[in-house]
Amino acid sequence: MTVTIRQLAEWVRGEVLGDADLPISNARALTDAGPGDITFVEDAKHLHAWHSSQASAAIVPTTVPVNGRPIIRVADPLMAFVSVVQHLRGKPLDAAHGIDRNAFVHPSAKIAPGVSVGPGAVIGEGSSIGQNTTILGGASIGRNCTLGAECVIHPRAVLYDDCILGERVVIHAGAVIGADGFGYRLQQGRHVKVPQVGGIVIENDVEIGACTTVDRGTFEPTRIGEGTKIDNQVMIAHNCRIGKHNVIAGHVGIAGSCTTGDYVVMGGKVGVADHMTIGDRVILAAQTGVTRDVPSDSKLFGLPAVPLKDQMRRLVCIAKLPDIHRDVIRLKKHLGLGDE
Repeated sequence: MTVTIRQLAEWVRGEVLGDADLPISNARALTDAGPGDITFVEDAKHLHAWHSSQASAAIVPTTVPVNGRPIIRVADPLMAFVSVVQHLRGKPLDAAHGIDRNAFVHPSAKIAPGVSVGPGAVIGEGSSIGQNTTILGGASIGRNCTLGAECVIHPRAVLYDDCILGERVVIHAGAVIGADGFGYRLQQGRHVKVPQVGGIVIENDVEIGACTTVDRGTFEPTRIGEGTKIDNQVMIAHNCRIGKHNVIAGHVGIAGSCTTGDYVVMGGKVGVADHMTIGDRVILAAQTGVTRDVPSDSKLFGLPAVPLKDQMRRLVCIAKLPDIHRDVIRLKKHLGLGDE
């Protein structure tokens, strides 16, 4: 598919500077783009790569100057580039509507119009599947689950009984939603299981990554708030209440009965001890360990978690320890106190 810079600018509502009639046949990242391609420059630190790139044109922030090649200025180059890629390369075809003959759908399940159920998928007794939802091959939906409209359940994802999903929820391959929480009592020398009957509630527009696990609550549901995005291989334990529009990166582990506010960001391998409360707009840098409640608008790093600026100062000091050690040895020798 070949289009002009002018057409691309109309798609993304951008301002063209340079040859608006230049033909473009593909959209590629800066490191891969060549003649005939359009690329994007997200911010000023990538300008050097743009100047050395062979790309014919670029989508850029509104402050980027012309360098002889056509540019399209927009407020958000990344999202504009995503739109261009979708136009040029075409969106994936929708899955065929209907229930595959190799799927199993319990006779009591309610299936709305436009639902697709792939081969080997299972939908249990009493479950309800919303309009235009897609359940791909090998996915398993337990009993008495409710899925809203336009959800996507990828291959071999598992929803245990009594899971409730809102609209436009995406569950990626291998994720397990609603397994029993890890709850035991030691009685007469044996670990006795505490029944986990609370279920799961996942609100609208949540996305849960591959091989992530979210455990059901003990008595009340574990809840994932609207718009939250959870990466691959994350563990969220029973009774947690995850707020709206959180972003949780890979390998995060959140122990039971934790609560997060809205717009919380957790970097990779963050660990949160049980019964913690994390306020709104908190940022936890990668590998941070949270062992006490975190007030809103905090930025923490390290184990135990401390304010980000304090931890960065500590790391600078640690890097200087070898030099400090040598200085101490020299001083001791100078003072006749030995070299140890």
